[in-house]
Amino acid sequence: MDHLLRATARAEARHFWFHGFRAFVEPLVRQATAGASARILDCGCGTGANVAWLGRFGRTYGFDLSQTGVRFGREAGRTTLVRASVTAVPFASAAFDLVTSFDVLYSLDESQEHAALNEMFRVLKPGGFAIINVAALEILRGDHSVLSHERRRYTRSMLRVSLAGAGFSIVRLTYTNTVLFLPLVVTRTLQRWRGLKPEDGAHGEITVPAAPINAMLTRLLLIESAWIRRFDAPFGSSLLCLARKPPR
Repeated sequence: MDHLLRATARAEARHFWFHGFRAFVEPLVRQATAGASARILDCGCGTGANVAWLGRFGRTYGFDLSQTGVRFGREAGRTTLVRASVTAVPFASAAFDLVTSFDVLYSLDESQEHAALNEMFRVLKPGGFAIINVAALEILRGDHSVLSHERRRYTRSMLRVSLAGAGFSIVRLTYTNTVLFLPLVVTRTLQRWRGLKPEDGAHGEITVPAAPINAMLTRLLLIESAWIRRFDAPFGSSLLCLARKPPR
């Protein structure tokens, strides 16, 4: 996973995907925090960039199993990061208003996925929210899947069943990155046909494109994010969910 974190640290401030991702997530964060200063925990925070971004909405904390990710975050001045596993969250029960998990669950085996969701449920206050983002649809497996250690890519029904099994109720569940879907289908089908690259050769998957292309793709994702605020997408390369722990 260190290859992924190093590539992410180089690209996440400029890459079109990260701009689009935050545009998709921000309305859900606003809905979950309802304008209040919330306590927020990012589970599997990588370099901690999203912990810093979520700081606009409350007091934020993050943890990651990778020592490399935590080191990158601390070097960037993100002081509320610790090293820990999503299957054993080092925080008290009912301590947070919002927990997030961005592109983590798909890298866990089935028992770890269940444990991670149960832990997220545990640390949430009654009535608190979880925002989950995962890779979607097996047809999109490719070189990036090697880099991110994918165990599975989710369908809407798969993620719904996993969250319900941990006790969550679904508030919103939609695919995202719909505008990228057809190019990704072609690209990743060709990658599977020629054989997926090894992990140390797949970091190009998170390389920032040339500036005009990066700007164009960013604009397309921002347009999609405005549409996603009102409608659920029928397909896309990611699944984004807002779930809730039932009130007491």
